[in-house]
Parts: sequence; C-alpha cells; structure tokens
Amino acid sequence: MKTTHRRLSSSFTKLCERLSSFKNGDDNIRELQAVFAYMDANRDGRISVEELKKSFNTLGEQLSDEEAKVVVKLSDIDGDGMLEFEEFAQLIKGSGDDFTEEEKKRKMLEAFRMYIDESEDCITPRSLKTMLMKLGELRTNDDCRVMIKAFDLNDDGVLSFDEFAHMMMR
Repeated sequence: MKTTHRRLSSSFTKLCERLSSFKNGDDNIRELQAVFAYMDANRDGRISVEELKKSFNTLGEQLSDEEAKVVVKLSDIDGDGMLEFEEFAQLIKGSGDDFTEEEKKRKMLEAFRMYIDESEDCITPRSLKTMLMKLGELRTNDDCRVMIKAFDLNDDGVLSFDEFAHMMMR
C-alpha cells in the first residue's frame, strides 16, 4: 500500500515540482491560471479526470485512469467530480494545511473507502490486492498481507481507518 501511495504521490510530486514556482504572487497566479487553462481542454472552467490524465501524458508522466480518479476525488472540495481552479491551485500549492481537521478527516476517509470492499469496514488483503490491480500493480495475497502487517497495530490482519490514517501520516 505504501508503494501505491508513493507511486501516486510521485506523479503528483513531479508535477507540483514543475509548477512549484506558482506558489505566491500575482504573476505566478496568472501563470498557474495559464496552466489550468491548458489542462482544461474543453474550456468549461473545470479539469475532468480525462483532461488530467491527458495533461500528465503530455508532460511525460503516466497516470492511469484509476490514479486520475483518485487524485480528482481527493482534491475535489465541492464533490462535483471535477477540479475547479481553486481546487487545482490548492493541489499544486500543496496547501493541505489550510483544511480544517474535519475536512482532513473526510478526505482521509474518502481515500480509505477506496481500499475497502463495500461490505467491509477495514482494508483486507483481498481488498488491497483489488485496489492495487486497479492501479496497475500485481501483488499476491501474501504480498498484501505483508503490506498490511507493517501498519497493523493490533495484529488482527486488517487495517482499520485509524491504522490507515496512521500509515498515511508517516
């Protein structure tokens, strides 16, 4: 799981590093708006999952459909499935510190839910394997058990939300 998180973060880290000069100042905001406009291929004022994926490919970064969906879902503050400029700017600036504790917990819970099966309330080796396959990583059940064991604080073989949150904060 840590590898998947790193892989997803790595793609975004590279993009954010390329755009890191956009953090402050009016000129930099205009430049960030220009990048946003470029990524907004259909000019509707929002970046869709598909537009995000195509933009990454243009920048030389590979982003799977599932990764693009995860990024948009985690960055989409208003829940419309798209990134408006403010959401995009916050993603690039990495200003997660601006979120309230409630917003941070909600985002963490959304991420957690992506790794669990509908009928479960924890991440199991099987649900982890399924999500990793969606992200393009083939892992065995044993691999998934080992990944879970690294963060399984109570040794029950699964990851609860609290254990997942602890893992993500490391």
